[in-house]
Amino acid sequence: MRGYYTDFKLIAMKLRRQGLTYSEIQTRLHVKIPKSTLSFWVSDLNLPASYNKKIRILNEHSRRKAIKAKRKIFEKQLANFIIINNQLINFALQNKDMQKIILAILYFGEGSKWISHKGLSLGSSNPLIIRLYCKLLRNVYNIDTDVLRARISYRADQDIAELTRFWSKATGIPKNHFYKTKCDPRTIGKTTKNLEYKGVCVISCAGTKKQLELETIAKRIAQKVGR
Repeated sequence: MRGYYTDFKLIAMKLRRQGLTYSEIQTRLHVKIPKSTLSFWVSDLNLPASYNKKIRILNEHSRRKAIKAKRKIFEKQLANFIIINNQLINFALQNKDMQKIILAILYFGEGSKWISHKGLSLGSSNPLIIRLYCKLLRNVYNIDTDVLRARISYRADQDIAELTRFWSKATGIPKNHFYKTKCDPRTIGKTTKNLEYKGVCVISCAGTKKQLELETIAKRIAQKVGR
C-alpha cells in the first residue's frame, strides 16, 4: 500500500506547490491518501503567497457552515419543546390561577419589592417580558393599560422620543403616560454597541395589596419547593 501511495507523490507535490489543500489534493487524485502521508511528502515545499488568504477564507466558510448547522439543530430543539409542552402552554393560557402563579414568579424575579417600593413596578429591557407582564396584569387583576404608567432608563446616545414610540407600541400604553426621564450619566460619551437595546422600560401602577399578594405567593412557592 505504501508503494501504491508513492506513485502519487510527484503529482501531490505539484498540486501542493499550486496552493491546494490536503483535501483538494485527495479529490484531484481520487485517492484517500492519509493526510499524515501528504504532510510528510510536502513538508519542505514553498507555498504560494495566496495560500494563507485562501485558508482564512476556507476557515471562515467552515465556521459559518458550522454556525448554520448548529442553528438548525437549535431551532429544531425549540420546535420540539413547543410540541411536547403544547398542552401545558394551552392550560396556562386558559387557567387564571396558573396565570396568577406565573405573574407572581415573574414579579418575584423582576419586580420592585414591598420594602423598597409601595405599589406594582416591574422593569425589563426585554419587550416579551414587559408585554407578558402587562397582559397578566389585565388577565389576573383586570388592570388595563390605561391606568399603567411607564418610564424608560436609557443611554446617552439614544433618542428618548424613538424609545418612547417603541415601548408605547410594544405595551399599548399611551405615550403621554410615559414619565420624563434623563439618560444614565455614566453612559455619556459611550456608544451603544447593541443596536437592539431599547433601554429598560419600567411599568408601574398603584396596588400595594396586589404587590404583597404576588410576593407572598412566590415566596411561599419558593419555601415549599426549596424544602
